Amino acid sequence: MQVRVGNTWRPWAHVALLAGVLTGCSEASEGEAETSSRTSATADASGRSDGKARSGGTIGAAGSACELPVTFDIAEDWTAEAVENSPSSDGTGETEDELADLVLRQGPVALVCEVDAKPAGNIGYLRVWTGEPGDADARTVLEEFVAAEGDVSKEQYRSFQTGDLKGVEVDYLYTSELLEETQQETALAVTTPQGPVVLHLGGLDSEEHEAMLPAFELAKSSLSVG
Repeated sequence: MQVRVGNTWRPWAHVALLAGVLTGCSEASEGEAETSSRTSATADASGRSDGKARSGGTIGAAGSACELPVTFDIAEDWTAEAVENSPSSDGTGETEDELADLVLRQGPVALVCEVDAKPAGNIGYLRVWTGEPGDADARTVLEEFVAAEGDVSKEQYRSFQTGDLKGVEVDYLYTSELLEETQQETALAVTTPQGPVVLHLGGLDSEEHEAMLPAFELAKSSLSVG
C-alpha cells in the first residue's frame, strides 16, 4: 500500500509539512523569505489580479489524473495525483487496514486524489475524498467529515449550487495540539449516484489557506457530476 498523509492538518502531517517548508526556506534567499500581504498572496496564487484562479485543466473524467464521480477544474500549475487507498499484504498474510483507516480515511470518506499547490508557489493541497453510495445527504457527510478531524470549532455551513449540482460548504477552525496552532479550513460535499464526494482545502497556515481559496472557488464553480 502506498501510505500517504490523508489530512494536512493532522499532527504527524504538520511535522512532515513543516520539515519540507524548512528545507525549502533554507534554499531561498532572504528576499524570497519575506512574505507579502494576504491580498497580494491571494492574487499571486490565483494568477489573476481579480483574485480568480486560471484553470489548468479538468480532472475527474476517465483518463484524467484522478478518475472521480465528479469533474472540476484545477488551478493553473497545480498538479493532481491519484491516491492508492487499498490495503495490501505485508507478506505475512496480514493487511494494513488499521494504518490505511488512520491515514486515508476521515469519517465516511476515503482519500482518492491530491491536487498539489506547491508547483504554483503555495504549501497545501486540495484533496478529494469519496464514500460508498447511501442515504446520507451532503450536510450529514460533511458534518461527519469535519467531526472526524478532531479539535474543530466555529463551523459555518452553507448551501451552494453549481449548475444542477447542489451541495454544502463549510468554513471552520482546526487546532493542532502538537503545534498549539489554530488555522482556517474549508471543505464542501456533494452526493452523486456513485456516492458522496468531499473536497477539502488544506494549507500550512491560515495565510496559505487564504492565498489558495481562489483555487477552491474554481473547483466549486466548475463542479459537475462525471
